[in-house]
Amino acid sequence: MIIWAIANQKGGVGKTTTTVTLGGLLAQQGHRVLLVDTDPHASLSYYFGVDSEELNHSLYDVFTTPNGISKDGVMDSLCPTKLDSLFMLPATMALATLDRSMGTQAGMGLVLKKALDTVRDEFDYVLMDCPPVLGVLMVNALAACQRVLVPVQTEFLALKGLDRMMHTLEILTRSQGREFAYKIIPTMYDKRVNAAADAYETLRKEYGDNVWQGVIPVDTRFRDASQAQSPPSVYCPKSRGVYAYASLLKQLQQLEKEV
Repeated sequence: MIIWAIANQKGGVGKTTTTVTLGGLLAQQGHRVLLVDTDPHASLSYYFGVDSEELNHSLYDVFTTPNGISKDGVMDSLCPTKLDSLFMLPATMALATLDRSMGTQAGMGLVLKKALDTVRDEFDYVLMDCPPVLGVLMVNALAACQRVLVPVQTEFLALKGLDRMMHTLEILTRSQGREFAYKIIPTMYDKRVNAAADAYETLRKEYGDNVWQGVIPVDTRFRDASQAQSPPSVYCPKSRGVYAYASLLKQLQQLEKEV
């Protein structure tokens, strides 16, 4: 099972769009895919029309079940999507209380990893949409993943947010004693704007091969797909944005084969 965390300590850079689009493409390739919403704002959950505040089970149960959640507990918490092989583990606002109530407990950084281990035989890929703040939820997602995907909007302020994310990976590298494989994904690229090209060049200069050589363009079809509560690869498969994500996915899958 391949696990990717989609993370950046800045909001509005395309984390949820990246999660949904890559997940949809993988499902259409025939893979069984689990999307995990680790953000209390629940953007990924709402994308699929799920109001997690009305659900009996959610990701919150993974963290609060005594003695750890079972495979049946994880599977019972999943929500279906419009693709038969694409499932979602929804978030809830109650997740925002975890740092205060459980942040200092021993072993809290590995709860999600242990939960995903119970469904290892059920899924080929797991993609986790992370909150834009460093806390129990992001630490859990990073501890569970094999690769971090970092969407970065191609504009100056977003580059500053990337600095914080890279610093977080450095801290966790020291504390966990492992190197994090990561790929920076330039998003919302507008070729008509000089600042976007400048931002992309800055990314390439500062982070080299850790930056995907392509870009995800500005594409209004992403917004249409979210309104339709459908993965872009289903709603608008021939759009330029989906084409770009398909190219990204091809490279990511090649990287996993080389590991």
